[in-house]
Amino acid sequence: MTATLNAGSRAAADIAALLRARNPLIWITTREEARAERLLLEAAQAAQYEPRFWDCASGIADFAGTPQDAGTGATDPAQVLATIRDSKRRQVWILRDMPAWLRDPTVCRGLRSLARQLTLAPREEARAVIVLTPSSEIPPELSGHAVAVEFPLPDRAEVAAILDAAIAALPDDIRAQAAPNGMRDAAIDAAVGLTAEEAQACYAKSLVSSRKIDPAAVAAEKKRVIAREKVLEWVDPIAGGLDAVGGLEALKAWLVSRRAAYGPKARAYGLPAPKGALLVGVPGCGKSLTAKAIAAAWSMPLLRLDMGALRSKYVGESEQNIRKALRVAETVAPCVLWLDEIEKALAGATQGAADGGTSADALGAVLSWMQDRAGSVFVVATANDVSALPPELLRKGRFDELFFVDLPSPAERSAILGTALKQHGRALEGINLAECADATADFTGAELAALVPDALFAAFADGERAITTADLKTAAALTVPLARTASEKVEALRRWAKGRARPASITATTRSATARTIDV
Repeated sequence: MTATLNAGSRAAADIAALLRARNPLIWITTREEARAERLLLEAAQAAQYEPRFWDCASGIADFAGTPQDAGTGATDPAQVLATIRDSKRRQVWILRDMPAWLRDPTVCRGLRSLARQLTLAPREEARAVIVLTPSSEIPPELSGHAVAVEFPLPDRAEVAAILDAAIAALPDDIRAQAAPNGMRDAAIDAAVGLTAEEAQACYAKSLVSSRKIDPAAVAAEKKRVIAREKVLEWVDPIAGGLDAVGGLEALKAWLVSRRAAYGPKARAYGLPAPKGALLVGVPGCGKSLTAKAIAAAWSMPLLRLDMGALRSKYVGESEQNIRKALRVAETVAPCVLWLDEIEKALAGATQGAADGGTSADALGAVLSWMQDRAGSVFVVATANDVSALPPELLRKGRFDELFFVDLPSPAERSAILGTALKQHGRALEGINLAECADATADFTGAELAALVPDALFAAFADGERAITTADLKTAAALTVPLARTASEKVEALRRWAKGRARPASITATTRSATARTIDV
């Protein structure tokens, strides 16, 4: 049986194939220069190319850093291009930080002419140029010649090797307790998405400070990665996890069953990572709250993607920003990616070219990523106006399940009020939740939760006493719920959901199936 290659080895094999195919210019985007160079050396050896490295400070050198061809102008980018052109040896040239020099029209033209000439060289004199840079912006003059490669970050196998090496270097009396109680898998998951150097530094810092691997400390480094990229928002999950969400028991039971897919036993079993869920329904009924609760319950980072904020007036830039955000989410995985009010972000995608095609481009970027992604990014998309959603987003395969979040039932209204009271530090004794539920028909979850602070203000003004059932009922009587002011829209949502979406709340038809899920 052939051993499975890790991400770095697969990247090296792909680049070796590009070299054997005689691609003259390869543009590799990476922040891990040292790791990439080690793997490029493997690719060069596999394709039978002699590697040469160059930068403007050291000039031409081999992989060990020994100067080579140290003639006049060895540190001049234009001169090194001439050296590559005149060479008669089968070589691959790895050029560091070259984009800074491509602002010079002479250097840019020289590299473009070199790429054209190298395609004509005989096989025994084949040469290739690899531009190694953190920038993915290829000058338009070179875009027709360069093959772009996004160098992958370390996957779980490579991160595991880094962790094991860090633990193996410890003294014997510390090594056994470095990753106690099965913390090894958690520590690996926490570091997936970091560079090899970042993961190594996080493990070393954790070992020095606490003499063991702390997954929480390692995961905190990912917040810095998100802040640096500026395309996603890091959202702090709510305390209490799914218990902080009143009602929606069918949805919560489904989420509990999906959580198990991220464990080591599920990976060994071959269980695919869940794709996510689309939550549609009445505004204020817990869709966004559920997204925050999932991240807390699953101990994963919660990232919010605001596609509207990534729009640009320049053609193609909006799609590029969204693709970058999705790549960042994959590097931070496992995580929960929250697409809030997705119908607003995609408004115009199905309305011809009303916005110049920007929404259509955004939709295409999101759909292709959702279909092809292989990482552990659980997508939670919320929508209030389902009529504005494109049909392509609703089909099976984009999400694991489509849930309809309706107005809460009487039992759910009691649960929501009870949860809101606990969050405000109030005991449930003396409060008749069933009576309050009867007085709040057609209230959304948000409207129910808002009754508690209203009742607290009233009780505080009346001698700072404890709130009562009467306070809650009085606050309810002064509220006109959304379901009454927008009754037509609510009914239209319910008609659409019938037979199309799975109820998020327990109903007569879902009660037995949900019970079986919870028992499992």
